[in-house]
Amino acid sequence: MLHLRLIVPADRSDEVVRLLEDTVGCTHLAVLTGAARSPAGDVVLCDVAREAGDELIGALRALGIDKSGSITVGDVDLTLSAHADQAEEDAPGDGADAVLWEELSDATHEESTLSVTYLAFLSVATMLAACGVMLDNAILIVGAMAVGPEFGPLAGICTALVKRVPRMALRSAWALIGGFAVAMVMTAGFAWVMDAFDLFTRSMIEGERPNTAFIWQPDWMSFVVAFLAGIAGTLSLTSAKSGALIGVAISVTTVPAAANAAVAFSYKDYGQMSGSAGQLLANLGGIVLAGTLTLLVQKGLWAARRRRAAPKPAPSGSM
Repeated sequence: MLHLRLIVPADRSDEVVRLLEDTVGCTHLAVLTGAARSPAGDVVLCDVAREAGDELIGALRALGIDKSGSITVGDVDLTLSAHADQAEEDAPGDGADAVLWEELSDATHEESTLSVTYLAFLSVATMLAACGVMLDNAILIVGAMAVGPEFGPLAGICTALVKRVPRMALRSAWALIGGFAVAMVMTAGFAWVMDAFDLFTRSMIEGERPNTAFIWQPDWMSFVVAFLAGIAGTLSLTSAKSGALIGVAISVTTVPAAANAAVAFSYKDYGQMSGSAGQLLANLGGIVLAGTLTLLVQKGLWAARRRRAAPKPAPSGSM
């Protein structure tokens, strides 16, 4: 279930209440007349089945409540109510399959901003991965992949493509490209410093690395793994019950590939650098393609389910 807290101008309350009462899957409706002070208006509270949430939020935005008042949405972890059970049963579809597009857009907007924190996480993750590839240590590689925040901008690009919002796509692409550029420059500098202290050596990058050599040797399996991870990651973002995003993070070699490219560049090993760049592009491309297709399929399936659940018009001439 979702909990909605609305601040509604007093002259729009009746309209909003009628909308909520007519929404299948909406329950626990309460109106606090004149309770809001900033902005002034009535406070309207209700719970709604997740599968009915996206359509309801869209209808509230169409009424302009997000501009004249406010719409706050939160997840309800536990509700002990026969009314809530009935609301979920009445709402068409399954809440775990429902996509809240506004929630997805908000989450990807926050995660796909080129902020100092985002750059710090990506740079630290890339430097950790650099230590992993130089030491041929798979544990460090996994840790670096878990730290990397790059799935946010990738999800932002997928969401923007499906929703056809060019500005969101450009912002996410800038965060992705700019973030990796800064992280790789920082990692190249980090490698030079480590070399100066004899902690990194050329023999480490050029020697046999049975645990991490795959990072700069991309093949079709790299794309396949990235594609599958992109599907899992998108489902994790859109599903109400999945917590698989951390597994996605340690399934793809975006951060390790960027790290290997940066370290190889610092030692002028352009063969490894180009191979790592190819691995990075294969992973990024596979995730974006899979994420976009997954959202399109989810959107299409949900629209078809809503059409099937819509009441059929009465035959003409019937009394």
